[in-house]
Amino acid sequence: MKFVAVSSCPTGIAHTYMAAEALEQAGAAAGHQVVVETQGAAGSTPIDPTVIAEADGVIYAADLEVKDKDRFAGKPFVDVGVKKAVHDPNAVVAAAVAAVESARAAGVPAGPVAPAAPVTKVDKNAGAGTRIRQWLMTGVSYMIPFVAAGGILIALGFMLAGVAWPGGEGAVEVTKIPLADLVAGFDPLSLQHWSAVLFQTGALAFGFLVPVLSGFIAYAIADRPGLVPGFVGGAASVAVGAGFLGGLVTGFLAGGVALWISRWKVAKGVRGVMPVVVVPLLSSLVVGVVMLVLIGKPIASAMTSLTDWLTGLSGANAILLGALLGAMMGFDLGGPVNKVAYTFAVTGLSVQGLADDATQFKIMAAVMAAGMVAPLAMALATVVRKNLFTHSEQENGKAAWLLGASFISEGAIPFAAADPWRVIVSSVVGSSAAGAVSMALGAGVRAPHGGIWVLPLMSTFWAFVVAIVVGTVITAGLVIALKSMRPSPVVAAEQRADAALAA
Repeated sequence: MKFVAVSSCPTGIAHTYMAAEALEQAGAAAGHQVVVETQGAAGSTPIDPTVIAEADGVIYAADLEVKDKDRFAGKPFVDVGVKKAVHDPNAVVAAAVAAVESARAAGVPAGPVAPAAPVTKVDKNAGAGTRIRQWLMTGVSYMIPFVAAGGILIALGFMLAGVAWPGGEGAVEVTKIPLADLVAGFDPLSLQHWSAVLFQTGALAFGFLVPVLSGFIAYAIADRPGLVPGFVGGAASVAVGAGFLGGLVTGFLAGGVALWISRWKVAKGVRGVMPVVVVPLLSSLVVGVVMLVLIGKPIASAMTSLTDWLTGLSGANAILLGALLGAMMGFDLGGPVNKVAYTFAVTGLSVQGLADDATQFKIMAAVMAAGMVAPLAMALATVVRKNLFTHSEQENGKAAWLLGASFISEGAIPFAAADPWRVIVSSVVGSSAAGAVSMALGAGVRAPHGGIWVLPLMSTFWAFVVAIVVGTVITAGLVIALKSMRPSPVVAAEQRADAALAA
């Protein structure tokens, strides 16, 4: 059979492309053709309409709603999460084959309904806890690109400022150049002005962090009516100093209020102005009043207390926090627990006026180091003890070197899918060690992503490298030891087949 497929994940980075590769390989192994369109962070190249027309069925391996879904209308389909395609692509392909055969037997092909606004995927039939997580992850998925772009630009600005101003005062001086002066009298030959441009551009991008988080949480709850009050609530949260915590509150509040108002039964003459005037007006008013007048100040106080606590962390407490965040990063390799730790770290970077040795930068370094450990460790283990891994895992190990070095924890997922408890236990222990070592040695980074590619932006970068090496060696050693105690039956069967073929 011929299938077309679409893969996408909340961040649009690793799972999206791993699912595509897994489906293509599983389809070929079963004698089918699978053409995948990856709707990831790098954009997507739409599948040729001729290929879609010739396809027998469609596979949706997506955690976000599929763009332009109406292209596949009328064809039998299966709709699974992206992790299902990564972990068990054979079952997904088998389900797609069954869907096609069932449709043929019935004589009536089933087709999906195209969504009006394909930007989020929330299962309305799921439990309350699952929906809350999906709403939150929608906001986080749209927030991360702003964080990454803004954070790296700010870090580059500070790095260039260190060269532009003698005496090590660049990190302070670059923040003192008013934006109006920069716009009015920019000197293209001045390193100081270029560093200020980088800093100001990054600061502008970072300024969208809370509004985007709030706006897209509200959007996930109420669809388009939630966007305006969500963004307004996020902006109000920034204005009163409530920050990230305020953005979470206003996102859920705006979504709930907008959804409630949009469901009002009104006269036909009013329906036309409801989505453009009434819903955004009333919901923004409610959210603005609640945040500015009622809850903004208490949340801002909580944020201040959290910042003060982080600033005062030192010694054993800092090391314990690094170990905890590291364990979270290594637990589900890009899943919700991993994203909670990552989001905690990146939101700390948005605090204004942080010193060069601020604890928030150390937390970001600990989280990044811990997130790199699992894929690097799996890659190392496949080199040290090849006979404990299948040929497919050995090939995945080659790719895991680059994924791990780039701070993409998902590079270890194929190994965790094949042998969950050994890999996850090893990953948690090693990642926790990396986070603790990073905090103990005082590594710090202003950039929220990048892995080894942002080493020049780090303070005490050698400590960051040491933390990664320690975590990687521990994880690789553990996974080798655990696999050696009881070799995988899949590996054993593959080795027997190789021996028989050689004989």
